[in-house]
Amino acid sequence: MESLDDVIDDLIADRVIRRHRRTWLIVIGAVVVIALLVLVTGGWKEKTGRAVPTLVATVDAPATVSAGRWEYSFSKAEIIREPKTEYSAAKAELRVYFDLRNIDTEEKESDSLAGNLVRLVPGGGQDLIESNGGTCRGEIGWVMVYGLPAESCFTKFEIAPDFSADQIEVGILGEQYISDNGLLGANEEPYWHLPEATAVVRLKPSVVVKDEEK
Repeated sequence: MESLDDVIDDLIADRVIRRHRRTWLIVIGAVVVIALLVLVTGGWKEKTGRAVPTLVATVDAPATVSAGRWEYSFSKAEIIREPKTEYSAAKAELRVYFDLRNIDTEEKESDSLAGNLVRLVPGGGQDLIESNGGTCRGEIGWVMVYGLPAESCFTKFEIAPDFSADQIEVGILGEQYISDNGLLGANEEPYWHLPEATAVVRLKPSVVVKDEEK
């Protein structure tokens, strides 16, 4: 039969366990609430802020930038507006114009410009906006051949109908010609991948109303 001291010790231990259990439940609940708040507000995704890293070169157009497999000669930008009509809502797009040349001296292969290599930098903590790639000779995804002269091209960004800016910033990313980590059993042959920020180009866009193009 348990003594009175044993009973008292058991009661004290039970109270300590209950108190600690309540504390842990409160801590776990707080962690869950914080996690839900973070997910609702954008998750743990890194905010890019103004730009690709501030350490990259920032230049004003007209400017020539070499990044990875490509050489760009930026010339101008246009905000193209399409007014609201009886049958359609107002629309707008941002076009950035450049001459594009394939400078892939590593593989000397033909390829088309990927949309994730030219991005609009909206600033204000917003994510970078990918372009739709390169449109050259009126064809999106035009394949550029190594060794040929540059082609006149443009890339397009989707923007809000009321978008306006005295100056825009475009981030240029260049792929790296490196291999995967051979220690992990991956292919040790180098290839173009892992794009990194190379430069930011500033342009002053003009405004074109689509009806005026006719």
